[in-house]
Amino acid sequence: MEIVLYPHPALRFKSVPVQEINASLRKTVEEMCELMYAANGIGLAANQVALPYRLFLINLTSDPELKEEEKVFINPQIVKRRGQTSGEEGCLSFPELYGPVDRSEEIVIEAFDLQGNLVRYELNDLASRAVQHENDHIDGLLFIDRMTEEERAIAAPHIDDFELQFRNHQKNETIPNDEELISQIKAIANMQRP
Repeated sequence: MEIVLYPHPALRFKSVPVQEINASLRKTVEEMCELMYAANGIGLAANQVALPYRLFLINLTSDPELKEEEKVFINPQIVKRRGQTSGEEGCLSFPELYGPVDRSEEIVIEAFDLQGNLVRYELNDLASRAVQHENDHIDGLLFIDRMTEEERAIAAPHIDDFELQFRNHQKNETIPNDEELISQIKAIANMQRP
């Protein structure tokens, strides 16, 4: 398992609901946590490891020693939004790229945790922003999609560079072509469908 970089097709895939919370899923979450901490991230969505599941996790401290701060969101739904605020965001699938993004200031989200309990959080500040960012991922949306045209233009050279590097890896056959990647993602998604 590894964090995939833009423009990997998994990042644009609208994820399917998780059907069962089991040992395999818990192991996946454990591996995702390790990857997130290794990259100094505060959140990671399943799409970012090429798994098309409606699942993400956050730990706003980014500290692997503070396991109690980890929150796992399975089949999440944002049920309420309030206000609007702008703030800088980055993404583990776009290393070293940052830009301002408008988000709802406060949200209420419902999801299942790793024990299968329905949880509800009222979030603001960084927690609200991080959860909205990760929730976008499972819908195939990226933070660059939420930038203004001006900010997107400023980021364009970096985004183009990610694209160029990815395509070079495909040319050198260190990464499969898009059709093969999409086929793999769809096969995984179909295993989750009831």
